[in-house]
Amino acid sequence: MQEPAFPDHEYLTVKELAALLRLKERKIYDLAATGAVPCSKATGKLLFPADEIRNWIEQAKSGGPPDAGAKPVARPPIVLGSHDPLLDWAIRQSRCGLASYYDGSLDGLERFARSEGMAAGLHIHDAKSDLWNVPAVSDQAANQNAVLISFATRRRGLVYRAGTDGPTDLADLAGRRIVPRQPESGTDTLFRELAAKDGLDLQSLDFADVARTEDEAVETVRRGDADAAFGLEAEALGYGLEFLPIIEEQFALLVDRKAWFDPPFQTLLTFCTSAVFTARAQAYGGYDTTEFGTVIWNA
Repeated sequence: MQEPAFPDHEYLTVKELAALLRLKERKIYDLAATGAVPCSKATGKLLFPADEIRNWIEQAKSGGPPDAGAKPVARPPIVLGSHDPLLDWAIRQSRCGLASYYDGSLDGLERFARSEGMAAGLHIHDAKSDLWNVPAVSDQAANQNAVLISFATRRRGLVYRAGTDGPTDLADLAGRRIVPRQPESGTDTLFRELAAKDGLDLQSLDFADVARTEDEAVETVRRGDADAAFGLEAEALGYGLEFLPIIEEQFALLVDRKAWFDPPFQTLLTFCTSAVFTARAQAYGGYDTTEFGTVIWNA
């Protein structure tokens, strides 16, 4: 029997994919709902990227992906990864029902790969390519049924108290008491990279206790338990502290494709495109959310 011809356009419809795979259309909807087949949703319709479908079929022939009929591991409704004050606020304000477990970008990426959550907030800089997030995700989540989308661009720099002799650059931190972040965080990785580039010897720093969130790092400075933190402009403004900009970083969300269509994440997505969300981002300061939702990487 002759095999159905592969359509020559960019996206396949449910009907076209059903004919190609010799399945009923209902089965195609089931595969899309479980995340077993690459798909996207536009204007309320399911569409299937032709290139990804070709790869999916070829990998299935070589025994790559799991059987399309197999049930995927159920992911708990948890957002992992790096703490971001705007994302944290949006999760609560949207009442989407998602929980959060923030312990750093690298920790979140590893936990996501183990199916411990349905999304992970990341800001991982690759010094070799000067790219954000994509190299790390491509390396550790290539076998995940996931997509990486932009959340916001954030300004990060040195946070210190008003009325003090604040640092003028990273190298000027020598001899000061600094708030360190956990090794599993994107902030720690970035700080070490920039410190080496600026000739700052980390042995010259006096470290306070490790802070595991952006709030905790800046709060340590506000209390006077440290001279400075490598933190976000939004946090500095919120705590009434001074801020010296150092870098603009890309904060992104790695999302399980099945979870994308579930009510909790759809509720969060809808809220993050609202005027209320935009207004809060502007009020925080240090955020640019104009590219929110842009797809950066596909598994």
